[in-house]
Amino acid sequence: MPKRVDHEDRRQQIAAAVRRIAADRGLEGVSLNEVAAEAGISKGFVQHYFASRDDMLRFATTTLRSGLEERIATPSELGVRDLLIALLPLNEAARDEALVANAFLMRALKDPEIAGHFRTGHGQLRDALAAMLTAARVDGELVPTVDPVTEAALLLALVSGLGDAVLLGYQSGEEAIALIDLHLSRITA
Repeated sequence: MPKRVDHEDRRQQIAAAVRRIAADRGLEGVSLNEVAAEAGISKGFVQHYFASRDDMLRFATTTLRSGLEERIATPSELGVRDLLIALLPLNEAARDEALVANAFLMRALKDPEIAGHFRTGHGQLRDALAAMLTAARVDGELVPTVDPVTEAALLLALVSGLGDAVLLGYQSGEEAIALIDLHLSRITA
C-alpha cells in the first residue's frame, strides 16, 4: 500500500527549515539546496512543494507567528504587561524568532505579499492590545485621557525598539522590562 503523505506537514517542515537557516544566517543563507539539507530531504522534494525560492519564502512568512502565538496563548488571558514582555526576545527561542522576523522584514520591503503578512499580523496584535487597553480603561485601570488605539500603536513601537536593543545587546532584558514598566506606570490609574 502506498505511503500517505501529509502535504501540509511537509510544507511546514520545509518552512521550519527556512526559519532555522534564517535565524542562523539570515535569508541570504536560504537556498533550495540549503533548505533541503536542513530539512533532510532532496532538493527535488522542496521543488515539488515550492516552484521557486520566492514561493518558499512567502509561505514561510505565513508561519512566523506560530512561536509567538504559543508564548502568548490567547492575548485576553494575559495582562497588557505580560503581553508586551512576551513580545521581547528574552530567551533563545524568542531571540531566534526575532532574528527570523527581522530577516523577513527586510525582504518585506521589496515583496508586497510578505509585507501584507506583516501588516496583517501587526494589525491583529495592535487590535488585541487596543481591546485590552479599552477594557482596562472601562475598569478604571487606565488614565482616562489615554486613547487605547493610539496607545496600542505606541506600546508596540516601544516593544519593537526594545526588542532590537535586546537583540543588539545594548539593553538587557531586565532593562527593557523596566522601561515597559515605567511607561505603563505613566498610563495606568
